[in-house]
Amino acid sequence: MPKLRVHNLSISLDGYVAGPDQSLDNPLGVGGEDLHTWIFDTDYGRGMSGAAATGEGGIDQRYAVEGDVNIGATIMGRNMFGPIRGEWPDHSWTGWWGPNPPYHHDTFVLTHHPRPSVEMAGGTVFHFVNDTPEAVLKRAFDAAGGQDVRLGGGAATVRQFLRAGLVDELHLAQVPLLLGAGERLYDGLGTLPGYSCTRKESSENVTHLTFTKQAR
Repeated sequence: MPKLRVHNLSISLDGYVAGPDQSLDNPLGVGGEDLHTWIFDTDYGRGMSGAAATGEGGIDQRYAVEGDVNIGATIMGRNMFGPIRGEWPDHSWTGWWGPNPPYHHDTFVLTHHPRPSVEMAGGTVFHFVNDTPEAVLKRAFDAAGGQDVRLGGGAATVRQFLRAGLVDELHLAQVPLLLGAGERLYDGLGTLPGYSCTRKESSENVTHLTFTKQAR
């Protein structure tokens, strides 16, 4: 059965997945870039920035790559798509990633202010949806054509799907730093019954924790 998966979600020791005050100058919030140094040090991350590969591999590289395997659609929150809040002033903003985003498939952006879908180079199509997690996930599974769906950030979006019990796998990359403010993942989640830690590995940079929803 296809799964809903969260991958490479960097998180501080105090539970923040982004810093405060997201803006064009700070797309990950103030201090948020420090959460992602580990992935940009991998060949996967170097490829995203156009830097040359080193071929060194390692645990972090393996986890970075696994996040793209068998993914046929993506769901993300509006905060991950961009810094604009409220009504869209126009439709000129098409994401942080330029004309050819890294998704290359249907990508569903959760927002209270829907707008027409946007087709990008490389096969990415952004759909702006205002619906329940269950309804959005059904659309994503249909678009994925039998493959898994990847759930991106931000924290509020991941919490919403976790509370609904819809996330099958949750991979957190725990970074040894304290942010003190920003977008916190753990608030309001309760006990999350049915999830258990099924894999734990550490590199020099982060601890990789994978939680899996157990079959009932």
